[in-house]
Amino acid sequence: MSAPSPDEILAATRRWADAFSSLEADALDRLLALADPALRFRDPFNDVTGHEPLRRIFAHMYETCIDPRFEVTDVAASAQAGYIRWVFRFRPKAMRRGPEWRIDGMSEIKVGADGLIVAHIDHWDSGAQLLAKLPVVGWPVRAVLRRLRVA
Repeated sequence: MSAPSPDEILAATRRWADAFSSLEADALDRLLALADPALRFRDPFNDVTGHEPLRRIFAHMYETCIDPRFEVTDVAASAQAGYIRWVFRFRPKAMRRGPEWRIDGMSEIKVGADGLIVAHIDHWDSGAQLLAKLPVVGWPVRAVLRRLRVA
């Protein structure tokens, strides 16, 4: 099989983005049906291969977050990969009374010759968008971020 064309990469990325934006705790099969069994998923905290480890990551998200959801804001593709811009909104269960949190990010999507997703690599700022907001670790993270700031 030959490598997918940019149009095929874009179509597969759009299908993945649609499934990703409609995730539900008990309905991950729609997303996983679009992924190669050896899918690699990487974000700032995880680097796993396969459907079951990804299922566990999402199960953990639903266990620790209130109303987690991904809003896809843009989808694009090149000859090598697809790209999804997204906003992740949620409220941490540990902080029930607080406001909704927002994380802005981008996912790099690799598509196999068969049209299945073979890699999903997330890019987002875990320090400023998540760790700096947490009790206990937030203060030192914010201090480091301030020291690294140029302007």
